[in-house]
Amino acid sequence: MTASGSASKNSRSTQRIVIMGATSGLGFETARLCIGAGWRVGAAGRNAEALARLRALAPELVETAVIDITHDDAPKRLDELVGRLGGMDIYFHTSGIGRRNTGLEPGIELATLRTNGEGFVRMVTAAFGWFRSHGGGHIVVISSVAGTRGLGSAPAYSATKRMQNTYVDALAQLARMERLPIRFTDIRPGFVATPLLSGDDYPLLMQPEPVARRIFRAIRRRRRRIVIDRRWALLVLLWRLIPAWLWERLPVRKNN
Repeated sequence: MTASGSASKNSRSTQRIVIMGATSGLGFETARLCIGAGWRVGAAGRNAEALARLRALAPELVETAVIDITHDDAPKRLDELVGRLGGMDIYFHTSGIGRRNTGLEPGIELATLRTNGEGFVRMVTAAFGWFRSHGGGHIVVISSVAGTRGLGSAPAYSATKRMQNTYVDALAQLARMERLPIRFTDIRPGFVATPLLSGDDYPLLMQPEPVARRIFRAIRRRRRRIVIDRRWALLVLLWRLIPAWLWERLPVRKNN
């Protein structure tokens, strides 16, 4: 596919999107919206049963693959999925984990690093490489408002989300340096009532359906970055204005 061919394809309403982490939460809800719009969807994740349920919604539009982003073979499985999909215009990375961990349990912190750090880099670079050799495309990632400042209640989670923000910025600069037609969208939601946050109480909790609609609009409009929703955008602005000495003294709620 040439760069001009990719631009022409992206101008059409029908897109081919690979969603990494499509088996639950925002990935699943966004996949449903893409299917409803008539897009071709490559749905990937670790839960084979959830993938089967998603494909049943529109077998003619959906291809699936069981992929664990912490495994070395994940890029190969991604490439196979893209082949069955007939190509890829958008790569949407929504895989991630995170928990409150004021006790600093090593298992939680290291698992978060493996998924949100190592797994993120493994898959986003694989998508970048595919677009680099196929005339361009669009990389979309879900990071978090937690990447704004270091959160004492979730150290590894906030740190890996900050890394994701910076990594996308670096790849955007790299694409410019190489004059590649690769676009980026960094979506930073506040707390959403998905399985990721089950079993705990979070402030300003949003429901996944309206958040997914905002995500879908941001993808279609190729927004560079977006904070969801307005309340969280204001809160993020306030967080950035707090000096470091004061931020470190803010109280955090311990795990129950």
